[in-house]
Amino acid sequence: MTQPTLLSFQNVSVHYGAIHALKSVSFDVRKGEIVSLIGSNGAGKTTTLRAISGLVKKSEGRIQYAGADITALPPHAIVRKRICQAPEGRGIFLNLTVEENLDLGAWTAPNPKTLAEDFERSYELFPRLKERRKQNAGTLSGGEQQMLAIARALMAHPELLLLDEPSLGLAPQIIERIFEIIQRINREGMTVLLVEQNALQALQIAHQGIVLETGRVVLSGPAATLAASDEVRKAYLGE
Repeated sequence: MTQPTLLSFQNVSVHYGAIHALKSVSFDVRKGEIVSLIGSNGAGKTTTLRAISGLVKKSEGRIQYAGADITALPPHAIVRKRICQAPEGRGIFLNLTVEENLDLGAWTAPNPKTLAEDFERSYELFPRLKERRKQNAGTLSGGEQQMLAIARALMAHPELLLLDEPSLGLAPQIIERIFEIIQRINREGMTVLLVEQNALQALQIAHQGIVLETGRVVLSGPAATLAASDEVRKAYLGE
């Protein structure tokens, strides 16, 4: 059975001064899916996530979430709608401990009484974080910092998780673990919009795929179909 649309991105344009970063971009994300947004550097992938999170101003278009218009909402109100982002570059607080970073992630959690359980959930997903929970985040490896960024976002109990380049700069075994976690939380019911430079891995775990090129959607459809497309394989999969 087809799941209902959770997020609808409708003809959205974004300008950075004279630069037209997104040009009437439209797509839907259905509840319970992993949707992978792929494309080369500068295609508009991160801008798309920032538009959803309220971090950039939209020059036209509309964004609907769970049937409500969130186009003009500020970032803190969007987080309260249970849309959370683990940004490119991780964005963790390097001078705070792992535990303190996770605690900050829980500030919009729907039920503060579950905080202890939420910590244990994070540590069960990412055992390394439990081992390092009293360490400052700045002392963690790149892979551990990425785990912390995802775990911090999960502390808010998001319905929609936005992931921006979670594999960037990581060793292959860490990337494999990150992608396993993405699939696991999706199987447990979380909807994921994934921006990822590694197009093949992103499409392998996704239900739907969207290809951006210079701020426009040039291809979209079932991830397996895109992964098998000669055009996609040549342009984005290095074949």
